[in-house]
Amino acid sequence: AALLPSMLMFGVILASSGLLLMIERGILAQVGPPPLHPPAGLSRRDGRDSPAELELELEVLRDTRNRTIRALCGQRSMPRSVWELPPGQRRTVLQHLLVSDKYRFLYCYVPKVACSNWKRVLKVLDGALESVDVRGKMDHKSDLVFLGDMKPEEISYRLKHYYKFIFVRNPMERLLSAYRNKFGEIKEYQQKYGVEIIRRYRKNGGNSAGDDVSFSEFLQYLLDEDVERMNEHWMPIYNLCQPCAVRYDFIGSYERLHADANHVLEHIQSPSFVRFPERQAWYKPVTAETLHYYLCNTQRRLIKELLPKYILDFSLFAYPLPNITSEFCRQ
Repeated sequence: AALLPSMLMFGVILASSGLLLMIERGILAQVGPPPLHPPAGLSRRDGRDSPAELELELEVLRDTRNRTIRALCGQRSMPRSVWELPPGQRRTVLQHLLVSDKYRFLYCYVPKVACSNWKRVLKVLDGALESVDVRGKMDHKSDLVFLGDMKPEEISYRLKHYYKFIFVRNPMERLLSAYRNKFGEIKEYQQKYGVEIIRRYRKNGGNSAGDDVSFSEFLQYLLDEDVERMNEHWMPIYNLCQPCAVRYDFIGSYERLHADANHVLEHIQSPSFVRFPERQAWYKPVTAETLHYYLCNTQRRLIKELLPKYILDFSLFAYPLPNITSEFCRQ
């Protein structure tokens, strides 16, 4: 019950379209909803939450998210279906909706939100993969059915009759995960994006191999990039999955990944032997401390100017805006 006043106030701010104005005035550093999304695997009060308290928080989160989505998507200017989207936006969302005709569901995959594991699940359900534990590099194209490859009448039927779900993640945490993975480990991204980023934003950076892009340089690149032209790994979730044009039946979160994944698997009545994969041993997740370190060592101007590009992801999915005040960072 103590959560409700602040959540309602946050809803009022959103409904009045005052959020962007508050960002522009620089007064949002400590204003936002309570952290309903705890760091993955942790309770908000270090394990002292009872199951009833956690369930209440989850109900408040879902209710806030649903109310916010209804309020935003109910505005006249917002699309009511994928056919009302401009061609480029429609193409993006249809190419991110994966289809299971056997289990009658659509999953909008979001890179850096456990989408590789969900693709493994889809392949196992379809019989293309023996087990979710099969090791090896994930092929993100083969043995998967994309809604965008179907005829318009087939698309409309599935959008109307199939169970639809997505998984979301704290926007800044997702960006940091993409940055560390793509520029710290993937040579293709270093050569394609890293070299260009350094050429643009660093004096005398012409000899860089693209493997030493700083987080600030990456954020500056995102600030200057057209959202519709962004790589899918850092394109806002709103643009990838269009939650106004597609009415999702369930929105899971990275912070409750296995519980929410099990909910989806139960709903689609998947075989009992199909389970959501455990995290790979080599995977190094972004912790709250790591995120705070990067944000507190980045120019506040960059973060404040970047927030409007991702503000729908923060607001629609009820994530608190990052706290980058001097007092917080000193701690």
